[in-house]
Amino acid sequence: MTIELKVPSPGESITEVIIASWLKAEGDSVATDETMVEIDSDKSTLAVGAPRGGVIQKLLKKEGETAHVGEVIAIIDEGGKAPEQKAGARTASDGKPDATAKTPPSSKPGNGEARVMPSARHLAAEKGIDPAAVKGTGPGGRVLKEDIQRAQPRPTGRAEEGPARPASEDRGTERVRMTNLRKRIAQRLVESQQNAAILTTFNEIDMQAVNELRKQFKDTFAEKYGIKLGFMSFFVKAAVDALKQMPQVNAQIDGDDIVYHNYQDIGVAIGGGKGLVVPVIRSAERLSFAEIEQTIADFGKRAQTGAIMPDEMTGGTFTISNGGIYGSLLSTPILNPPQSGILGMHAIQDRPVAISGEVVIRPMMYVAMSYDHRLIDGREAVTFLKRIKDCIENPTRMLMEV
Repeated sequence: MTIELKVPSPGESITEVIIASWLKAEGDSVATDETMVEIDSDKSTLAVGAPRGGVIQKLLKKEGETAHVGEVIAIIDEGGKAPEQKAGARTASDGKPDATAKTPPSSKPGNGEARVMPSARHLAAEKGIDPAAVKGTGPGGRVLKEDIQRAQPRPTGRAEEGPARPASEDRGTERVRMTNLRKRIAQRLVESQQNAAILTTFNEIDMQAVNELRKQFKDTFAEKYGIKLGFMSFFVKAAVDALKQMPQVNAQIDGDDIVYHNYQDIGVAIGGGKGLVVPVIRSAERLSFAEIEQTIADFGKRAQTGAIMPDEMTGGTFTISNGGIYGSLLSTPILNPPQSGILGMHAIQDRPVAISGEVVIRPMMYVAMSYDHRLIDGREAVTFLKRIKDCIENPTRMLMEV
């Protein structure tokens, strides 16, 4: 009996996807729900498993090709058998890899190393790194550009390696097709600039009070909840407080109407393996510090493997972006439409500040708030950001709601 593998719906309004990578090849055995292929939509990368176990009879789409939701992309023979092994070959049941099995497209033929993405291969050549020696963190163990950036170049000057190649010899170019996710990110950023009157206001925050709280309770917090107490939960809590004070920042324009939300769904910008994603912390006003930290940690882990679902990235009312984890000192974040506001966090630096007539060194962070000036006036924007500052510099205000 033959079984059809069809493209599932990655989310509402998505009608087509791109075949990112096949993890199985024709003739391979596959178990029920075992991942066969990864597909790219304009919101995420999804792993698709086999509906039934059997032997893959035919792959109907190649990597990089477009497929529509509901389209058949592979045929599985439920009662089929994998090709017979050569004499002396060990099978998977022997606890050893099958040396005669057909190499899946996600690996390089002949040597079994994880697939190296084109941009990673190009950077590896520039840095003198053997990509086969780099552990891949991408889906299916693929070696990403970020993996090469973290790797150390191999030693130069050994006789067996020959002279180093002059940089002038490597002046090639590489054309790589944009993923649906990257195209969607580009589209939404352009739409944001074209369809909103974006203005940014700035302030700076003394992080000493939060640092002291984290230092005081970090061990107890980690022991009780199994997660570190980070900075983001404080800013999410502060944003919830400020949004209640300034409900227009939590609103959005819909035609000639203003839609106000009586809840705070906070999007958190996270850099994933394939691009920026903004999963949403639902009803953040109801969550504790621990629940917020656990939610963010889960998002961060799944963002690296493309496992965040599309419906987890829709419907936010406000967004927080933390460029400080990459070392950014100051930036002007772009709105995540149709939202009307976004808060940008930045790196913490020890700087001299004047307190009570004396110059002291304090851990300071610049913060930026971009907003849609069509809906939010400057007074409201400045007041909102000032409330964020007050909550972080005196965290007990959030607990006392004063």
